Amino acid sequence: MNVSLGLLQKPVHTVLRWQLFATAALTIAGGILAGVNGALSAALGGAVSIFAGWMSAVVASKGKAQSAAEVLVRALVAEGVKLGLIVLLLWLVLGTYHEVVAPAFVGSFIITVLVFGMAFFVREQE
Repeated sequence: MNVSLGLLQKPVHTVLRWQLFATAALTIAGGILAGVNGALSAALGGAVSIFAGWMSAVVASKGKAQSAAEVLVRALVAEGVKLGLIVLLLWLVLGTYHEVVAPAFVGSFIITVLVFGMAFFVREQE
């Protein structure tokens, strides 16, 4: 699968960039407030959301839908992929990184998930 951010729709591309900025800011804040583990925890929380959102967008934008039913099925599959990846990646981080700073990790994850939801408000301009 060779999909780059340039092939995604403008709203998703914009929101992924916003997620990266939010994750960077939260990583700096986590580092200031809780040291290296806080920074890494915030970075991992944002990364979980960014990766899951990116893969969801890749699944949703694969090919052209021929009917409304196909659009709906593709959207549901994309959400399933996103939720599955979120559960898997949260479990992976929390199960392997024993020095995780939970407020930084969960806070960064929640903020970046909320930012991804803002794709609805981004307009495409040509």
